[in-house]
Amino acid sequence: MRCSWCNPLNIKYIKYHDEEWGNLNLSENHLLEMLILESFQAGLSWECILNKRDDFRKAYDNFNIDKIILYHEEKINELLQNKNLVRNKLKIKASINNAKIFKKIQLEYGSFRSYLLSFCDKVLYENDKVSNSISDLISQNLEGRGMKFVGTKIIYAYLQAIGLINSHEKTCFLYKGGEKSDKISFS
Repeated sequence: MRCSWCNPLNIKYIKYHDEEWGNLNLSENHLLEMLILESFQAGLSWECILNKRDDFRKAYDNFNIDKIILYHEEKINELLQNKNLVRNKLKIKASINNAKIFKKIQLEYGSFRSYLLSFCDKVLYENDKVSNSISDLISQNLEGRGMKFVGTKIIYAYLQAIGLINSHEKTCFLYKGGEKSDKISFS
């Protein structure tokens, strides 16, 4: 049995649930991709965004940060015309702005991974939450740096998506059990 939110009729959703959600993946490209996708999810269902993920990858140059930070009005208009994406001008502009800030954080900390691990160096196992003190701190910090669409609920969902928080339900075959944490190896 899977988590109750996973639509059993959507193969993409099942694959995401079974192979990705709650599994630690701190590669820089994945961290950027999930941050952009989670920010687009604001006000929408994750399933909607997941169904458009391949189109986002194509439109956003495979989430190549060095390309995204150079996007200009012509590219913004191209993204706004792409019917396979969420065509919200504020979110599109925020995604470019957030990528620029992501890049600055990489330069400041050596990697976005190191930045995140400065807030939380353990995988947390917790259920039935939509935010916590860590998502509050990261959200406040990112907003203070100028990022948009990074409220505490979005950041909590982001931390789940990249595996820093594992929230599989007790009835799910991927449930790890109890409120515990696992130290992340830096090797």
